[in-house]
Amino acid sequence: MTDNRTVNKSRVALVACADYDQRRVYRAMSRGLELVGGISSFVQPGEKILIKPNVLFGVSPDRCVCTHPEVFRAAGRLLAGAGASLTCGDSPGFGGCRANMALGGLKKVADELGIPLADFARGRAVTHPGALLTRRFVIANGVLAADGLVSLPKLKTHGLTRFTGAVKNQFGCVPGLMKGPQHARLPDPFKFATMLVDLNTLLRPRLYIMDAVMAMEGNGPRNGSPRKLGVLLLSADPIALDAVACKIIDLDPAFVPTSAPGEKAGLGTYHFENIEMVGDAIEDFICPDFNVVRKPPLPASGGRMAAFIKNRTSARPVINADRCTRCGACVRHCPVTPRAVDWRGEDKRRPPSHDYNLCIRCFCCQEVCPEAAISVKETLLGKIIFR
Repeated sequence: MTDNRTVNKSRVALVACADYDQRRVYRAMSRGLELVGGISSFVQPGEKILIKPNVLFGVSPDRCVCTHPEVFRAAGRLLAGAGASLTCGDSPGFGGCRANMALGGLKKVADELGIPLADFARGRAVTHPGALLTRRFVIANGVLAADGLVSLPKLKTHGLTRFTGAVKNQFGCVPGLMKGPQHARLPDPFKFATMLVDLNTLLRPRLYIMDAVMAMEGNGPRNGSPRKLGVLLLSADPIALDAVACKIIDLDPAFVPTSAPGEKAGLGTYHFENIEMVGDAIEDFICPDFNVVRKPPLPASGGRMAAFIKNRTSARPVINADRCTRCGACVRHCPVTPRAVDWRGEDKRRPPSHDYNLCIRCFCCQEVCPEAAISVKETLLGKIIFR
């Protein structure tokens, strides 16, 4: 693949990286940064830069739930070498930033590099007059204190948005308790995706570096299976980066609900004729049997008949009673009132159950389940209609 610059095209670098060997990751990221314009194109000496990994839940790096510590290390070294003053952090799905980053191996690296944790527990309201949909966000104080943001997403499957990558990673800039109300307010996956686009146009990360050395397929974004792809992806355009990642896993980027509003908002492009791929050939990384849902999500619509049809055709979270430990995490994190997943009666010796008439299909319950006891299942009628 050539490295010729093309005017008015979004540039995405693909760099082979066979594993998480420290030197190999550093060399691959250094090469990727040169391909997208060099580190000085994104940060200047003395600037306060926040590194934002994906820290959904703190678990061992080999589970592929979080951005790998060596990807974080390479980014930290390169940004510090450019003279940036660094902080780091994320707002996980459950628990605090410090504990989850420690469990995921990220805090150890941050301590070794002298990168302090930013405040992701508290935040303040910020208005976004140019938004497509959401004109007010509560943003973590640590994000607001920085001059710029470098995002380190992880390539994983996702029940609501099909895939979580560059755009979705910024949802962690909203403090933990503020995320649930966004799901409840925006049960339609396309409106939820538009909110994510608005969040990105508000924060405007300088650079996105996607960890796809080892990705997650299947029951993501927490309980899926690791899958080697062997590549780092870098771009200043998150829509284009996500589109290229989709091409690698044989997913139509038009099925990812952030793509169209992202292009409408001027965040980037998902049309390949407007994307310049540089570095290694994308054909070296394409994984056609990657386990991901290759259908667009269904829009939510009002009315009894629409709800009746949706409940019988759209995919739903299902609890595996044999795996369920009755911890109640799914109940606590259900964002709707009354809860769509709850204990039935006072007997907590049995697993909670779903009321699909209340369920908005946000899949928060599936995302937070620590035992992989909840998966997303298609209904029989949905399989027949949408096959």
